[in-house]
Amino acid sequence: MIPEQSLNLSGKVALISGAGVGIGRAVALALGKAGAIIGLHYYSSADSAHQLFDELTALDIKAVLLPADLTKESDANAMVDKLVEDTGRLDIVVNNSGGLVKRATIEDCTLENWNKSLDINLTSAFLVTKRAIPHLRDTGSGRIVNILSLSVQTGGANGGGSYAAAKGGLMVFTHTLAKELAPYVRTNSVMPGTVETQHHEIHSTPEMMENYRKQTPLGRNTYAEEVASSVHFLASDMSSHINGAMIDISGGRFLR
Repeated sequence: MIPEQSLNLSGKVALISGAGVGIGRAVALALGKAGAIIGLHYYSSADSAHQLFDELTALDIKAVLLPADLTKESDANAMVDKLVEDTGRLDIVVNNSGGLVKRATIEDCTLENWNKSLDINLTSAFLVTKRAIPHLRDTGSGRIVNILSLSVQTGGANGGGSYAAAKGGLMVFTHTLAKELAPYVRTNSVMPGTVETQHHEIHSTPEMMENYRKQTPLGRNTYAEEVASSVHFLASDMSSHINGAMIDISGGRFLR
């Protein structure tokens, strides 16, 4: 029998890593507006996270601020534990934390750059997920959504190889979890194209951004809210029989 399908997340608790800015912020707003209690993780974006917390509160959306360095197991464990202690459950995990450390070809990439890329983009997701699994399983219908990058297809353009390798690892991690945790937890991912966020304001020149737009059949880059809509779908009952999948949100930039 097909379970009742709805985008409503009332009564659910969603943990979003890197929720202070960009895609994470958009996801927090989308899931919160759908009824979820939001675990709002941040590390280096404290001011933005607190502003988002105030915005959610003004919308009568319950949120819990969760500062943590997710490359440290003790911090990741404490963050998950606090959210469950404060809310009583954990239904949804969105592994969004991470970013590009520094553009460098593999030949010029330092070990420090390489390790940090893996730590903030892949190890952080491992640590959070590992701690969250028992709580997700207890709900009987847990959901994990991992945020990938178009770089898993491109190999990391313009010196983004270490970032691409980490996101590629996250893609395989998605498949592993989809097999290991089913049927009590579903795991999926989204692969955004070039998103108009602070990430590219820092790491991409205006000329690069314009070239990305020209390479996209739909004629523009992606908005964070469009990524959030797909995450909302995967976190909801509307995707009840989707597991181990990846949604490409790039405007058809790299049609396979």
